[in-house]
Amino acid sequence: MFVINEPQKLQILYESLEKSIPESFKVYGAIFNIINKNPFNLEVLVDAWPDYQIVITRPKKEEMKDDLDHYTNTYHIFTKAPDNLEEVLACSQVINWEQAFQIQGCQEDLNEAIRKVSASKSVQVDYTRTMLFSLETPLELKISTDGKEDLTQMFKLSKVDEASREENFSSIFLDTSHARLVNEPWDFGKNERSLKYVERCLQNFPAFGVLGPEGLPVSWIVMEQSCELRMGYTVPKYRQQGNMWLIYHHLREYLIQKKIPFYFHMAESKEIFVQKLISFGFKSYPCGWHQWKCNPKKYC
Repeated sequence: MFVINEPQKLQILYESLEKSIPESFKVYGAIFNIINKNPFNLEVLVDAWPDYQIVITRPKKEEMKDDLDHYTNTYHIFTKAPDNLEEVLACSQVINWEQAFQIQGCQEDLNEAIRKVSASKSVQVDYTRTMLFSLETPLELKISTDGKEDLTQMFKLSKVDEASREENFSSIFLDTSHARLVNEPWDFGKNERSLKYVERCLQNFPAFGVLGPEGLPVSWIVMEQSCELRMGYTVPKYRQQGNMWLIYHHLREYLIQKKIPFYFHMAESKEIFVQKLISFGFKSYPCGWHQWKCNPKKYC
């Protein structure tokens, strides 16, 4: 595996990966952000060029300073050749098995190789699978021509139509001051390292929300470094009032207009939400969303 960082090659790779959506969503979205200012300081590795079989995105070495921070130490993987993945993952130049990290992807075929290598490295794996959603109609997605697109300026939420909402509700664009509010109910968060991660996402990527009558956000969703919309939450008191669907409507229309890739995951157990997403025009993809949280036994 070797790093590619030439803008032309990254553009070619990005366009090539579009053909493999939804399985390539994680690396596809990460490369979009790498081309557009690369706010998380990520890099791309391939096993060959131009006829690659494996693509991995990861933070550059200087970013992975905290051996216990699996939020920062995140690898996104896509492969056309699952049988070749075990050898690649076992290489210490590709994955740092001495620290806590996570792997995310949209291919169940990654599981066998990850588990085998983890066992050989005495690393404990916590696996999560959820449903993967995106628009049913693929988008012709847009990349900044100069590689300097400011994503926080690209995503501006239009005002809610007051005729369809109570006057004491309005749409907002979250910032870092909302980090603790977002982190506390997040199922994958609730700790100080996740708080720093949420702050970084809010600083560099768009976050949409609805402001309640008390002047605080009551519903929100945040984009992260692979263009996935995550951390979605509505305060219990304000559920079943259409707040999240209002957010989905505005962000969907805006992202389609700007041709920005986006997708998200949801637990299969949330049947009501799943059915509403489908009715709202989103499609569930059978490949699913997968996360492997890996911890060396010395940290368990």
